[in-house]
Formats: sequence, C-alpha cells, structure tokens
Amino acid sequence: MLSLVLANVASAGFTPPSISDAHLPEILPWGAEYGTGFGKQMLMVILSIVLISGFFMLAMRKPKLVPGKTQWLAESGYSFVRNSIAKDILGEKDFKAWVPLLFGLFFFVLVNNIFGAIPLLQLPSFSHAGAAYALALIVYVIWIGVGIRHHGPKYFKLAVVPSGVPGWILPLLVPLEVISNFIVRPLTHSLRLMATMLAGHMIVMLAGTGAAYLIMESGSLFLQGAGVLAIIGSVALYFLELLIMYLQAFVFTLLTAIYVQGAIAANDH
Repeated sequence: MLSLVLANVASAGFTPPSISDAHLPEILPWGAEYGTGFGKQMLMVILSIVLISGFFMLAMRKPKLVPGKTQWLAESGYSFVRNSIAKDILGEKDFKAWVPLLFGLFFFVLVNNIFGAIPLLQLPSFSHAGAAYALALIVYVIWIGVGIRHHGPKYFKLAVVPSGVPGWILPLLVPLEVISNFIVRPLTHSLRLMATMLAGHMIVMLAGTGAAYLIMESGSLFLQGAGVLAIIGSVALYFLELLIMYLQAFVFTLLTAIYVQGAIAANDH
C-alpha cells in the first residue's frame, strides 16, 4: 500500500525537500559559499543565550525560601544537572568545579534543539554541522586541557596505553586508541547531535510538504486521505521529537562529564 502511494505521489510530480531546503540563505552573507555568512541559525544561537540568561536571572532575582513556579523550575533544572550529571559522573570530590560548564552546556543545547519545535523559528540550531562541530571542539579542548593539567604531557600516554595489556599487542592497540580517543570521540560527539536534529527536522519538513501536496494537489480522494493521516501522524512525531531534543541535550552533557572524568582519573601504568 505504501509503495503504491509513493508511486502515485512521485508520478504526480511531488518534489521532496532536500537538505539544502532545511537551511535558509544567510541574513548577512559575507562569502561566496553557503555557511560563510550570518544566518538564521547564528541568530538563534545568540537568541538562546539571551533567553537562557534572562530566564535564570529573572527566576533568581529575588529568591525565596518557598519558591514560586519560575524559581522552582530554575532550581529544578540546576539540581538535575548538578546531581544527575555532574555529581554522579565526576564524584563528590571533583564535581563542583564543573557544574557551571555542564549546566551551561545542557541548557544551551536544549534550548537550541527546542527551537526546532517552535512555530516560525522551527529550525534546531544544531541541525547545521558547523554549530555542532564548534561546540564539540570546545569540549574537546577542555578535556584534553584537563588531562594535561592533572598529568602533564604524560596524559597522552595514559589515554592511549591501556593498563595491564601485554606489550606485544600494543603496536596494534595504541593506534586504535589514538583514533578512538582523539579522532572518533569528538566526531561522534558532534555528529550524533547534528545528525539527530537534522533528521528530525527533515522528517517534519517531509511530513508537512507531503501532506500539503497530497491534500491540495493530488486530486485523488485516496491520496487526500493519506495526507490527512500524515498530518495526524505528524502530531505523534512532534512529541517524539521533543523527547529526542531533550535526550540529545542530556547525552551531549553526559558525555562531556564522562570525558572530563576520564581525563581527571587517568592512571599511570
């Protein structure tokens, strides 16, 4: 049945959205290629900083012993990051110094993800690879710096030479550890976030444009009914996407805490 619908839609001339359609032209272009100017996603990154700062400053402007709804929401968000991520991963001894970074990362990623579910904005900032790469690069530099600060240059040896491994297997294992820790890790840290947000955005675009075409242009009662079903199904996808937006913010922050903890706890062997 699905293949018949797709065949009918394709034959009727429907052109599905592409990745290029997911990104608007730059507001202030200053280069010849896409992505070299000031675009909507850059604007939303700035907007997210304003919104996050404004919300928490407003919530804690006059803190009360018995918090109101806004203060309670702000304190709950802080407590979640402090206790469920920083304290659980980094431990009682080291976690306090890293709460501000992890707190900022979690809400920065979360708000920029949620932009994709807000009408008119309707574009997650991290659906563009450049934003995800930049954030992962910042984290990459931080945890390597932490490793060097705690262990000196010896950290690079600690990070790639597993403890208790026989010497004869090290020529094979060390290159794999170098690739895994210093190349694959930052790439997956960024691409996981970008790919998930881009995929969700593309699904929403496809559902919207496909349903509109089926209802308005297909001229077939059967296809119009399929368009209505697509709209109904997109509501469920919308709430699923909201959950994924939250989970990706949590995963990105959690992995950051894990990388920092690994850099602090690296042991000589």
